[in-house]
This record gives sequence, C-alpha cells and structure tokens, in this order.
Amino acid sequence: MAGILETVDQRTQLVGQNRLELLLFRLSDDQFYGINVFKVKEVLKCPKLTLLPKRNPVVRGVAHIRGGTISVLDLNLATGHEPLDDLENSLVIIAEYNRAVQGFLVRSVERIVNINWGAVHPPPKGSGKDNYLTAVTDIDDKIIEIIDVEKILSEVAPVETYSISEEIISPAEVQEIEKHEFKVLVADDSSVARKQIKRCVDKMGITSVLVNDGKQALVHLQELVSKGVDVQKEYVMMISDIEMPEMDGYTLTAAVRASPDLCGLHIVLHTSLSGIFNQAMVEKVGANDFLAKFKPEELADRVSVRVKKYSEENNIPLDE
Repeated sequence: MAGILETVDQRTQLVGQNRLELLLFRLSDDQFYGINVFKVKEVLKCPKLTLLPKRNPVVRGVAHIRGGTISVLDLNLATGHEPLDDLENSLVIIAEYNRAVQGFLVRSVERIVNINWGAVHPPPKGSGKDNYLTAVTDIDDKIIEIIDVEKILSEVAPVETYSISEEIISPAEVQEIEKHEFKVLVADDSSVARKQIKRCVDKMGITSVLVNDGKQALVHLQELVSKGVDVQKEYVMMISDIEMPEMDGYTLTAAVRASPDLCGLHIVLHTSLSGIFNQAMVEKVGANDFLAKFKPEELADRVSVRVKKYSEENNIPLDE
C-alpha cells in the first residue's frame, strides 16, 4: 500500500491548475468513493482497535499508530449504512481534516486518479439535503462519490460556533458594525462549513452571502461588475474554501486577481487542508491570508481585523 502513496509529496504542482488527485476506495458495496490525496497521510491494514466507553457509534475504536492515538471512523456507518465487518481485511485511510488526524475505515483502496475540478460537480438535486455527498464525478464511466467528511466530523464531534470572546469583538462593536451593513462573500461546497461560517459572522453583525463553489462565486462577482457595482465596496472580504467542485479556491483567487474590476477584493482561503498547504502556495495565487478550519475565534479575529482595515480604507467611522 505504501507504493500507491509514495509520490504524494511530489504532487504540489497541481496547485493553481484547478486539478486534484483522488484516492478511490470502496465501502460495503461496489460504489466508488474518493478522497483528496493531499489529505491522505497513509493507508494501512486495520490495526487492533481499542473500544472507548460512551464513544459515538461511528467511532469503531482508537488505534496506536506511529506513536500517536487516532480515532477510527467507520465511513459506511457514518453515511447511514451498516457497519463494516471483517475488520482484519479492511483498510484504514489516515487523513488530516480540520487540524486533526483521523482514520477512516474502508473495505478496499483502489487507485489514484488525476482529474480537473471542472469535471467534479455538486450532488444531483434529487439526492436531498440529508445526503453525505459534497460532490460527484465520472471516471471510466463509473460515478465517483466524494463524501462530505466535514459533515460527518461535525456530527461525531460538533464544533461550538457561537462563542466569540469579547476580547475579539465587543457587543458595542457588533452594534456599530450592524449599522453599516457590512457583507462577506462565502464560497464553500460543504453545507456544514457554510453554516459554521455564517453563524460566526452573524454573531459579529455582518451579513454573509453564501455560494456553493468557486465558479458560482466568480459568476456572482462578475454579474455585480456588469451591473456597475464596485465589488471592493460591496464586500468587506471573501472567505473561500480550496476544495470545491467546478472551480477550486486557488483558481478562483487567481481569476479574481487577474480581473481589473475584482483584483482588490480581500481573500481568505479557509480550508480543512490543514498542515499541508503553506503560505508560499497562498501567495502564489495572490490570496491575502490562509486559515485552517475550523476555529470560530480565529476566524472572527481575522474578520474583525479586516473590518477595521476596510473601514479605514473607505472612511467609515467605527466608534470604539
């Protein structure tokens, strides 16, 4: 299994090219699923699992791997199906999401494929709001489903998104901000992530406009320009995920920077790809900042700093 991942560290040339590489795997049936290779640290046979009292049923146990203790989540069970059996012949994908390393129990791992984000699409409308898909694609006439891991993690270990310290923003500052009707554009394909960000900026007195991917964000901005709207005054900032169907956050950022009417928009890339993409990659496409998901207070702090700077740039008085 080491061979299938031995070149992962050499794949950073995909950045900014609207491409991704998926590690394909199966769960309990013949359906193919995919996970971004950049998130994968290792694939190994399922080790011995230790059961924890009062654990979420999705967590099949914890394993001691490379000197650390990792929770192992059953992806089949997490997506509403029966738990995977035959653990001895199952595999665990070790991956990093939202600043933490988890293990995902799967039946088998197939291969790595290189595709364009333009070939990755949102889930079909008929799939309903309660599905666990963030995107789908087609490879060799087979449908590949990309699981919304952020939704699964939010159900297993919910993140508190309502508490923001008064040291970051006081109630008086929130009231003052509300008077000016500041707006933030949010681009993220995960419904959970969009809700988390919205709750955070709502608490700061800021209105959020939500779109599902980079292509929707770019079209929205271009439509505003066509109507004569000054985008840099319309939005305090844009908070964008990196991994998104149709157009990823890097390509979106590069497109914004290449447009004379959009290039001044402040952009923060906000992603679950923690610990993998460094500041040099962010600077490559011209983003202003990078923030790993999801710490409400850190996001609120970045937004607060930007609001104050935006107010200075546009001569908007904010009473302290």
